[in-house]
Amino acid sequence: MTVLSLALASSPLSYAFPSTSFKSRASPPLITTASLSLSRRPELKQDRRRSIKTMSRDIRSPDPPQVMELVDESDFEKLVSSENRISITGFGSLLSERSARSTFPDLENFRVAKLQGFRRVFAHTAPIFFERGIANLETKEISSLSVEPCEGESLVVTVFEINQTEIPAFIQRELEFRFLAVVPETMEGKPFTHSAVLCGRYSDEEFFQIRCKGNKEIYFQHYGRFNIDKIWRDDILPCRLYLRHCVLAAKNLGNEAYNNFLDHTFLGDRRTTIREYLSSTGSGIMEEEPPEALKSRYGG
Repeated sequence: MTVLSLALASSPLSYAFPSTSFKSRASPPLITTASLSLSRRPELKQDRRRSIKTMSRDIRSPDPPQVMELVDESDFEKLVSSENRISITGFGSLLSERSARSTFPDLENFRVAKLQGFRRVFAHTAPIFFERGIANLETKEISSLSVEPCEGESLVVTVFEINQTEIPAFIQRELEFRFLAVVPETMEGKPFTHSAVLCGRYSDEEFFQIRCKGNKEIYFQHYGRFNIDKIWRDDILPCRLYLRHCVLAAKNLGNEAYNNFLDHTFLGDRRTTIREYLSSTGSGIMEEEPPEALKSRYGG
C-alpha cells in the first residue's frame, strides 16, 4: 500500500482571503514528498470529513450535492479500486487527453462526464505560469482554474484512472487545492458507482498554516519567489495561453463541452463568463500561438 506522507489535514473551512505578506529572499531547501509529513492540530482530529454544505456556506448554496473532503492519505486510499487505480476529475487543462497523458502517461479510460453543483472560476495564481514564462504580472493575467460549489451549476468534465503509485506526485503537484471526493455522472445523468478526486478551491490561510506549516520559507519556495503574497483572489485574469488551451480542449470534446466551458466558467468576479470575456477584454486570445516549446503542452 502506498503511504502518502503529506500535510493534507484541513482547518475549519471559511473561504476567507487573508492578506499576508512574505518577504523572505533566502532560498529554502527543496520540499520533497517525504518531507511533508502529516501533522494535525488537536482540533483537526475531529470532523475529518465534511460535506459540501460546510464548504459552500459563504457561497450561499443551500442544498448542494454531498461530497467529501480528502483530509489525509487514508482518505485517498479508500478511493483506490481493486485494480489499484484511482479516478481523477479534469475540468481545465485535463479536459485535453493529450495534456492529461503528458502528466499521467499510464492513465486509463479517459471519458467525458458531468459534475453537478460546481462552477469553474479563474481565481487563483499559479506558479507554473511564472516558471514557464507565460504569466503577465503587470496585466494580472496570471490566473489558473479551480472549481467551487454553486447551486444549480453543472459542468462537463473528464474522468480517468491513474495508478495508485501516482497519487503522491498528484498531491504534490496540486498542493494549492482542496482535495474532494465527488460522484460525477454520465452524460445521460447516471451517477458513477465510484467517487473521483476533484481539486477544489482552497484558501490562503489554510495553504499557509497547513500546507506550509506556517513556515514562510516554504511559502517562499512555492509562491513568494514570484512576488505572490496572495494566492486566492478575485482581481486577476486568466493566463492567456492557459485559457486558450482549456477552450480548445473543451472544443475538442464536442459542442456540449465547448459551450459548457464558455458559459459555466467565470472570471474572479463570478459574473463574467468566459464567453463574454473572449468577446470583450479577452478578444484576440484564441488567435495567439504558444511559443514553440509549449505548443504541445498548450495546444488543446
